[in-house]
Amino acid sequence: MEELFLREVKERAAQAVGELLEQSHLSEGDILVVGCSSSEIVGERIGTASSLDTAEAVFEGIYEVISKQGIYLAAQCCEHLNRALIVEEELAKRERLPMVNVVPQPKAGGSFGTTAYKRFVRPAVVEHIMAQAGMDIGDTLIGMHLADVAVPVRTEIKKIGKAHLVCARTRGKFIGGERAVYNKEML
Repeated sequence: MEELFLREVKERAAQAVGELLEQSHLSEGDILVVGCSSSEIVGERIGTASSLDTAEAVFEGIYEVISKQGIYLAAQCCEHLNRALIVEEELAKRERLPMVNVVPQPKAGGSFGTTAYKRFVRPAVVEHIMAQAGMDIGDTLIGMHLADVAVPVRTEIKKIGKAHLVCARTRGKFIGGERAVYNKEML
């Protein structure tokens, strides 16, 4: 993989997650779910050209930013593992998430999930999570792992490589109808 391309991918991933964090008001201990198709980033159809080098660049760009703020990463695997998530075991235990037994591979879990599994201190695989924000790189469909209510976040970065980028944050549900008063800090 071309070094210049990988450096650009890492920088764009870091910039995008930085913008997402600015707009999401996440706190230490919150969760960011990331779905990433390395195939889409390199300009191929999702699931057809998995690239560990590309996934590493995305992981490094995102992880360097979020780890400074104490945000947990949940790396979504591909549909071959039913979009299971790679998280730190510490997070799985804190959230009381049942762990499942699988080790992701580039063609069965995806390069991004494989990278997270290799890079985390004590990786664990879980099937479900309720993240406070998310990044979908290459139309990987992360919505099932976002807490209610998902709100789109517009970033300057619209693509990473050739992959479409969609970001979201979540907010609490509004309840109580027209007479209710809402906490502006939770919007």
